[in-house]
Amino acid sequence: MPVSYDNNNVGRATRGAAYALLGKAYMQDQQQYQLAANAFAWLITGDGRNVYSLVPNYRDNFLETSENNKESVFEFQNALNPTDNHDDDVDPPSDNLNYGTSIPPFFAPQPAGFTDGQARRWVVHEFLQEQTASGQRDPRLAASFLYDSTDVGGANVTLAYGKKWDSLGLQNAPEDVHNSIQEVCFRKFLDDAVMDGEVFHSGNNYRFIRYADVLLLYAEALNNLGQTAQAYQYVDKVRQRAGLAPLSTAMPALNQQQFLQQLKHERITELSGEGHRWEDLARWGDLGPQLSNRDAGFANFKVGRDELLPFPQQDIDADPNLHQNPGY
Repeated sequence: MPVSYDNNNVGRATRGAAYALLGKAYMQDQQQYQLAANAFAWLITGDGRNVYSLVPNYRDNFLETSENNKESVFEFQNALNPTDNHDDDVDPPSDNLNYGTSIPPFFAPQPAGFTDGQARRWVVHEFLQEQTASGQRDPRLAASFLYDSTDVGGANVTLAYGKKWDSLGLQNAPEDVHNSIQEVCFRKFLDDAVMDGEVFHSGNNYRFIRYADVLLLYAEALNNLGQTAQAYQYVDKVRQRAGLAPLSTAMPALNQQQFLQQLKHERITELSGEGHRWEDLARWGDLGPQLSNRDAGFANFKVGRDELLPFPQQDIDADPNLHQNPGY
């Protein structure tokens, strides 16, 4: 596979995307950490080391104006209808074809969207556990969520689509409420940077695999191989882009299990809302009702059944060799 494509083929799977997906497969399904590390290493220390890097501004990974950047390993290409533009958007597009994504209107806060998918408040507090080296709030929080304190000044100065948060009629909660179900909206992949509302054919690309994800997975693979000391540097790249102190100076030396626990935190703060959480929990063996203290959706989770969805009965009826998943 080619390392890169010309402008007419941007978005097709590259060699780096293939290695990243291969590493994820080894990590996720087979726990073959050496093979996973070998795959990830192509992007980090191998031939791909000059292809990928972290972009200086974290939020650039989620804006339509900075798509297909150096941090993008595999990116789903969305495009506004060519007959439309952000200055004169219409729904539906004039030729009735959807060139883009409908994620933004479903995730955006009202009245810009429907607020159908939201985060829980505990994720906000995950970001607040640690300040940057200069004593500021982790900048990834404001890039990841729209809520009553996206701006540190609070709901009266936090803006969403040009309107003050406290004028939107959404519920607020003080920052010390750890498990509040008050409004926290995913910001990544929204168009609030360029539009006053959302449309069903957004051109904002979906970054499926970022280099930061690969760095953290590589560190996890090395840690599982007993190479914890060598894994620090790859976590530090991600932390320092956000302005956080390196792990080696932020906390005492970590053993293998402690390093994994820290990685669980790092993946939340770096990748929230990007669709990797379920895979992470499954890989770590953390799926279960114990998660209900953070997310009430896990209260009735049954270990050994709910890791998988049931096959539809019509498919089982059509194929005698297809057997229902356990517990259904």
